[in-house]
Amino acid sequence: MFDRRHLLKTLVAASPAFAIGPALAEMRRPNLIVTKDPDCGCCEGWVEHMRAAGFRVEVVAVTEIGEVKARLGVPQDLAACHTAEIDGYVIEGHVPAEAVKRLLNEKPNAKGLAVPGMPLGSPGMEVRGVDPSIYEVVLFGPAGRAAFAKYKGLRQV
Repeated sequence: MFDRRHLLKTLVAASPAFAIGPALAEMRRPNLIVTKDPDCGCCEGWVEHMRAAGFRVEVVAVTEIGEVKARLGVPQDLAACHTAEIDGYVIEGHVPAEAVKRLLNEKPNAKGLAVPGMPLGSPGMEVRGVDPSIYEVVLFGPAGRAAFAKYKGLRQV
């Protein structure tokens, strides 16, 4: 039978394990490899957004990004300014980190996620003093396409 003192000692002893859990999850997360034009500033903004969310990011600068998109099977109408790869998925454009984490947790049978174009207010496309657009994150793959999430800026709506 536990008394209050024994319970408190047990909780204090276990607290380091609780702190280590999230750190281990971050260490297990695969690298995000981002292919982008070397001169693209908004892509750098997205890379910083992903790093701030805990992703380990490797950036590959190329001048012919279209070849990468074609190799990875990104549909032309879903194309954006940069393309990333993580754990067998393609991440096209300014997809919020929250959506990428959800993708990695749920592991749907799909090619990846895309935010076509460059919606104002999406990660890396923020403009101070301007209301962000509402935009859709599209799940795409062999089975077709589906809405994965809808955002206004970084807030899911």
